[in-house]
Amino acid sequence: MFLPTTKEEVKERGWDTLDVILVTGDAYIDSPFVGVAVIGKVLLNAGYAVGIIGQPDTTTDRDIGRLGEPRLFWGVTGGCIDSMVANYTAMGRKRKRDDYTPGGVNTRRPDRAVIVYSNLIRHYFKDTRPIVLGGIEASLRRIAHFDFWSNRIRKSILFDAKGDYLLYGMAERSVVDLASCLREGRDPRSIRGICYVSKTIPPGCLELSSFREAAEDKDAFTRMFHIFYRNNDPLTALPLAQKQDTRCLIQNPPAPYLSAGELDGVYNLGYQRDIHPFHQGQGEVKALETMRFSIASHRGCYGECNFCAIAIHEGRTVRWRSQESIIAEAQEIVSHPLFKGTIQDVGGPTANMYGFECAKKETEGFCAEKRCLFPKVCPNLKVNHGKQISLLKELRSIKGIRKIVIASGIRHDMVLGDKVNGTRYLTEVIRHHVSGQMKIAPEHSEVHVLEKMGKPGHDLIVKFRDLFFKLTKKEGKKQFLTYYMIAAHPGCCEDDMKRLKAFAVHELRLLPEQVQVFTPTPSTYSTVMYWTERDPFTGEHIFVEKTYRGRERQKNILTSRSVGQTY
Repeated sequence: MFLPTTKEEVKERGWDTLDVILVTGDAYIDSPFVGVAVIGKVLLNAGYAVGIIGQPDTTTDRDIGRLGEPRLFWGVTGGCIDSMVANYTAMGRKRKRDDYTPGGVNTRRPDRAVIVYSNLIRHYFKDTRPIVLGGIEASLRRIAHFDFWSNRIRKSILFDAKGDYLLYGMAERSVVDLASCLREGRDPRSIRGICYVSKTIPPGCLELSSFREAAEDKDAFTRMFHIFYRNNDPLTALPLAQKQDTRCLIQNPPAPYLSAGELDGVYNLGYQRDIHPFHQGQGEVKALETMRFSIASHRGCYGECNFCAIAIHEGRTVRWRSQESIIAEAQEIVSHPLFKGTIQDVGGPTANMYGFECAKKETEGFCAEKRCLFPKVCPNLKVNHGKQISLLKELRSIKGIRKIVIASGIRHDMVLGDKVNGTRYLTEVIRHHVSGQMKIAPEHSEVHVLEKMGKPGHDLIVKFRDLFFKLTKKEGKKQFLTYYMIAAHPGCCEDDMKRLKAFAVHELRLLPEQVQVFTPTPSTYSTVMYWTERDPFTGEHIFVEKTYRGRERQKNILTSRSVGQTY
């Protein structure tokens, strides 16, 4: 059942008013892949009356006022994607399309949506209930951060939006704790996974460089980010404090990760896998094409790629659902009237991280001085694809499923690092789960650029390529690899792109098409490099291409159809 979006639907539920109203920059899609839907269903399951307002008109109270005022709090999110990323390309051009908007025309999501929606609420509801910020936009902008679109350091979004609280990360546990505190009249400032504003710094906090210091001194900004990054593990994190003006941002340690059973519960809350009828008739929502019949098997990522925010938002410890829960979801999908036999994806941030984790990390937290996959796969991780092989086999046996595609990408270094089941897993994927092309992301070929990215060397991609085609030939199939590359990453110059082009043409035997220009998004190490023009781990000065013309030229070097052409 959908959550209500109108007063008529509220009455149909037998409610006179709502405890929580969630406001989002997306149309309301009821899917386990949509954070606002998950949070809404989790709160509903905990006994709260919840409604959702998707993509409200910001010029009137017609949308923001249609559900009235909540008893407990407003929840505000920019949507599944940071609104600035959703609205602008890496080259600063306005995006014409929005995959989370009916009809696809990008006219419904405002820039800096979290700030705009918070102001909209306060404009029409004076002295209202607390405004609670959440989702990826709030989570990654919770401390002083570099903002690519204004080319400066901005304050915590909690200050810019004048919110009351901010819940970071996946937040299912934190949001229920917050609702309970507000319902019972208790102070919520002890909740894990919450940020709030304080006039004083509580005992035990690590104090970060202030907003002013971080904005004026790039070394102070780097020191700030190191402390912030290292205090994101629930087992080891300390509370953080950062002076923003005359007041301080306080970040409590992260909430404990959900157990497998708790994750199963979250994904078993009766999602409609469709857009709410309120939005129907406004056009198709492209995001549904991939998410409607996909299955999330796990959360978190071992990779910690420097350009990726997953480590900050979802965490570096991988948690997975039980096989029984995933099978039950697949059976539910089969019964959907629109299902035609193909599961579009089974995976997470990376497909092949299901079913194993470092025992030390699970009990003591992540290693501060090393990473699971960089510069090579850590032997303590004990990569083993056995459970995923078993899961995929069980899914294939379900009547009504003709094809299961692994679309979320595969870490090739982990396949090669699994000496027990790596080749067997790749064989299974090639035999059953590739739809013509398999996605992998080497990102680059040059060692010094890959080091800045936190990615392994290009020798592994060559080994994986050879193994893939050997097994593909053995299976009698005609399938290919799709390589994702990044241009203009900090540390990369035009000569590096020319060498990458030569590597792609002569070693990989292709002209790359999947090329992304690096976008400095908040709360990643690569963004620290972009802003400071230094390697944050060594302090060395690095080249950073900051002009739009130069960034586009780097991409064109790689994508030009002529092998001899460079731009």
